[in-house]
Amino acid sequence: MPIYTKFGDKGATNLLGSGTVPKSHPRVEAYGEVDELNSVLGIAIAFSEKKDVTESLKRIQKDLFVIGAELASKDPKVRKIHPSRASELEKDIDELEAALPPLKNFIIPGGSKTASLLHHGRTVCRRAERRVVHAAEKEKINPSIIVYLNRVGDYLFMLARHVNYKKKVEETIWKGR
Repeated sequence: MPIYTKFGDKGATNLLGSGTVPKSHPRVEAYGEVDELNSVLGIAIAFSEKKDVTESLKRIQKDLFVIGAELASKDPKVRKIHPSRASELEKDIDELEAALPPLKNFIIPGGSKTASLLHHGRTVCRRAERRVVHAAEKEKINPSIIVYLNRVGDYLFMLARHVNYKKKVEETIWKGR
């Protein structure tokens, strides 16, 4: 079976079990952003030298596939992201934060290659979250998706700080103009 079907050549796609919609449909926009986030995390994994970092990002990638499928379907039987995943991320965030110097200022995103990619992932995550919120304004979307993406953004920020700290890369404090 070829990768191309030509079905989408006129700007339409199918939601799983829900018929044809334009590619500009809020659900399609939302799962497209989630897919981009997943790809950015794949790049961060490729650059990471730490197994704990790569393993945590791989778990998030698997969750993002669940979220993407959930957004691509209106079928209530489709597997859903479990609310406990956000709580698990909160524990991870708390552990990272406890091991870092307290943050007293805004920091400029950057540092090591891996941390820079994690900061990029954080911004893509925030955009995906906004697209899911937009879709939820139009139709019923599992609220656990929004909560989870919000925590992923927080987690990526803390993980970027953690990576820089472990590599002894100093954070750049934003001091205004």
